[in-house]
Amino acid sequence: MGKKDKMKETEYEEEVGFDETDISEQEAAEEKVTDALAELQEEFQREKDRYLRLFAEFENFKKRTARERVDMFKTAGADVIGSLLPVLDDFERALKEIEKSEDDSLHKGVELIHNKLRETLKSKGLHLMDVKPGDAFDADSHEAITQIPAPEDKLKGKIIDVVEKGYTLGDKIIRYPKVVIGQ
Repeated sequence: MGKKDKMKETEYEEEVGFDETDISEQEAAEEKVTDALAELQEEFQREKDRYLRLFAEFENFKKRTARERVDMFKTAGADVIGSLLPVLDDFERALKEIEKSEDDSLHKGVELIHNKLRETLKSKGLHLMDVKPGDAFDADSHEAITQIPAPEDKLKGKIIDVVEKGYTLGDKIIRYPKVVIGQ
């Protein structure tokens, strides 16, 4: 830059009323604003992350309590229904004994009460587990009360007899079937 050019620049600055100190002050002010803006953006991100985590935690809490509530309603009557299972067993034994007698009206009356009790429990979610002789023994869903020598080789490790029926309430076993298995 020549001497003439410098003079023109100085004349221009004097004419405009502008010098280099004004530029540095302006840059410093802009830098402060930029720093403040960056700090506010970081704080905004932290608060946004905190809000999202809190929201997700609350959603998980709502889902967990709803699931626990549904489970509680499903199994709330499990104790009552479990205590009625021996009564159901007694009805079945009574029906077998009444069949031996000649009194058809007695048999029909007891059978009517038995069916009503069974259907009421079924409507509350109680289901009979389908276990019959010849099925494979599963320790997770059967209770072995004894082992006897298998009458046939094909019955080894299989169920020989069902002593007591098993029941489920929903998808939960509330009484395991008691079985005899062959060895």
